[in-house]
Amino acid sequence: MISTGTEMAAEQSVLGAVFLDPDVLDEITFLEERDFLIPKHKEIYKVMRFLEKRGKPVDIITVTDAYVKFGNIEKIGGVPYLSDLAASCPTTANVKFHAEMIRSKAMERRIKNTAQIIEGMSRSDYETDEEFFSYVEQLVTELRPVDNAKMLSFSESREEYYKHLKTPAEFIKTGFSEYDKWAQGIWRGWLFISAGRPSVGKTALALQRINGVAKQKEGVVLVWSQEMKRDSLKDRMISAETGIPFQRIKMKDLNQKEQKLVDMAYDNFEYLPIFMQDSSGVTIDEIKATAKQFKRKHGKIAMIVVDYLQIMSIPQTNGDTRALAIGRVTGQAKQIAMEQNCCFMMLSQMTRESDKGGIARRPVLADLKESSFIEQDADVVEFLWSEGERTSQGKIINQTFAKGRDIGVNEFKLLFLNWKQKFTELPREVKQA
Repeated sequence: MISTGTEMAAEQSVLGAVFLDPDVLDEITFLEERDFLIPKHKEIYKVMRFLEKRGKPVDIITVTDAYVKFGNIEKIGGVPYLSDLAASCPTTANVKFHAEMIRSKAMERRIKNTAQIIEGMSRSDYETDEEFFSYVEQLVTELRPVDNAKMLSFSESREEYYKHLKTPAEFIKTGFSEYDKWAQGIWRGWLFISAGRPSVGKTALALQRINGVAKQKEGVVLVWSQEMKRDSLKDRMISAETGIPFQRIKMKDLNQKEQKLVDMAYDNFEYLPIFMQDSSGVTIDEIKATAKQFKRKHGKIAMIVVDYLQIMSIPQTNGDTRALAIGRVTGQAKQIAMEQNCCFMMLSQMTRESDKGGIARRPVLADLKESSFIEQDADVVEFLWSEGERTSQGKIINQTFAKGRDIGVNEFKLLFLNWKQKFTELPREVKQA
């Protein structure tokens, strides 16, 4: 709850920011003139919106001119007050935050006022129960902020659409050629779920993708590991990159030649925009905050990877099922992918029923552990599973895409070279579903 004095300062800051840069009006489309507490601020904001809708400049001169024509300029404090507003705001950086403060306080006032009106109502003043409830519903409906910024007609969004058509599609190659040929890579804005039973190489595949995506230099890659230490992830990546057996790296049993290969590989990794955090019980709010910080610092995020979903810190409120709580996390993950314009990849467990009795079968979406909301929020769901096939080099893993928004479903076969924690695509005709 903010005080009247703070409200006054917030309102002045927002109006001053508009004078400083009228383009900020696009950032605060949610703010209504009725949200302002101070009457003259309501009037000034109303005139600003009037000018903006007519495509006219918004500055002290145009606001003054409009008010001279349609009202009493002294009613809003005259030209000196407008000048004070313009001078009072040195930056537009916090305009959205201050606008949200104003709106929140305005909603609180409206709710309290509406509660007083409802408290004073009498059923005897209305002919029927339905009429009585209808009026209460009308009062409550009027509380909701007016926000038409996201609801646009074809004519209103024509320019936006044609700009979209001229903007190249945003794919990021992964380094897996057959997959990239089919899906073009990972897509910005995706929530990508990679699921599998233990020992199929979920983490190894994720690390290989991380390496491949980072090499494209399309933004930073942020990795949260909740079961393995950062150095363990590096062991696997170094093994995959150099071909040195993973066990030799893990046991620190390297000869001079191998040590040089490690040094060269590490030097190359230092040039890649990969950032790792090894901590258990990460929260989706922590991921969101970190992503925003890296976006501000580095400009673009290519991919966020969390290993893995079900061991995140996921609070349950009273009456929540575990699936519902996980659904809130996947919903927020999708929102982060959209807001940060990146791919958000979450590794996930599968249910025990997916290989019940030791009989392998092609997984379906219901095999995702606590699946209902995960499959709903995800753009892509990938299953890694094995039918027990092997070659002299390693295990054959089926890579089944059971859901693919915009890309469809498909299946690939991968050879998991466990000894060096690396996957290769098996050359075959891709089976298109």
